[in-house]
Amino acid sequence: MSLERAFEAEHRSIRENLRRQEDALEALQGSILEAAEVLRACLSSGGKVLFFGNGGSAADAQHWAAELTGRYLRERPGMAALALTTDTSALTAIGNDYGFGQVFARQVEALARPGDAAVGISTSGNSPNVHAALERAKAQGCKTVAVLGRDGGSIAPLVDVALVYGAKETPRIQEFHAVLGHVLCALVESEP
Repeated sequence: MSLERAFEAEHRSIRENLRRQEDALEALQGSILEAAEVLRACLSSGGKVLFFGNGGSAADAQHWAAELTGRYLRERPGMAALALTTDTSALTAIGNDYGFGQVFARQVEALARPGDAAVGISTSGNSPNVHAALERAKAQGCKTVAVLGRDGGSIAPLVDVALVYGAKETPRIQEFHAVLGHVLCALVESEP
């Protein structure tokens, strides 16, 4: 199934409950497909996807990594994905020794290899630790994707693919990010 067909199927299933977000999904379709292709290419070449964000975005990072390592909708081999938000020893040691602004960048430095993909999530588009990790990922030869809110902030121009939902309220941004994460997982695991 093509990415376009998989996107339309997923779009139809969420349209009933998310009418206010329909315009955003349509406006971002090209970028969503591009982001999915980045992740698929990474995984098909033996790379891994690193997810990270703060607060609710940390929960999204864990959720999306779990959807790929386990399954989203269909039985298939596990995919190499991890959330940099889950290791409390690493988070607290790095935060203590280098500052909270480096908690993701230091893990990217240690774990990322050229050809991997880094996905930063930030409702403001300006989270300093997400920004630092995406910069580090690019410097290490990774493809970068950002899932952002508001106007995309300082992160949007930094990444290979920016998916920006223009709402201003954090809860509304997080609701759309949840939908967007499921769309990306559906596309990534769809058959070529």
